[in-house]
Amino acid sequence: MERLLDLLPDLGEATVETLYIVVISLFFGGIGGLVIGLGLYTTRAGSLFENRVAFTLLNILVNVFRPIPFIIFIAAVQPLARLAVGTGIGNSALIFAISLGAAFGISRIVEQNLLTVSPGVIEAARAAGAGPFRIIRTVILPEALGPLILGYTFVFVAIVDMSAVGGYIGGGGIGNFAIQYGYRQFNPAVTWAAVLVIILLVQLVQFSGNALARRILRR
Repeated sequence: MERLLDLLPDLGEATVETLYIVVISLFFGGIGGLVIGLGLYTTRAGSLFENRVAFTLLNILVNVFRPIPFIIFIAAVQPLARLAVGTGIGNSALIFAISLGAAFGISRIVEQNLLTVSPGVIEAARAAGAGPFRIIRTVILPEALGPLILGYTFVFVAIVDMSAVGGYIGGGGIGNFAIQYGYRQFNPAVTWAAVLVIILLVQLVQFSGNALARRILRR
């Protein structure tokens, strides 16, 4: 326990580092996933920009990369990370890998939530003379906003999990803290302190996401 008290400043620093990694990764991965998800939704049969070739290519792309375990994915994209951010190790490379991996997972969440929008609402907007991009901006995304918030909340939790393996490429955060000071030094108190911080963080985000989605769905 005395060792844990000595490491509290390091635990606080690791927590801030995890939040930084997760928030930045969710931002870039969220944008990428939204774009790909919209592409899947709008190019499928009967949708706004129906295009079988485009839908098939996007569908194959997502199906190829989404199932890859992140511990393998993070190693596989190291050469690409060096081209994109100038390094294959550290937090920058970790954020790049998480953002890229998350984008493919988020795209399916976006696609599935957009499919819940009633076709009748879209047809009504078309009948009123709204163009495809206006329908996406003013009808489809607002109608699916509540479920999308729940989906992105789930992704936040998943990215926290993904960030925990960052130590394998020199990244920081709570996962690296738990492995370095808890697991490798046979100190379960330190490991469980890190676990408790992650649980509290996830619960806070999950509660906030649920509350926000519930408020939007009641409008």
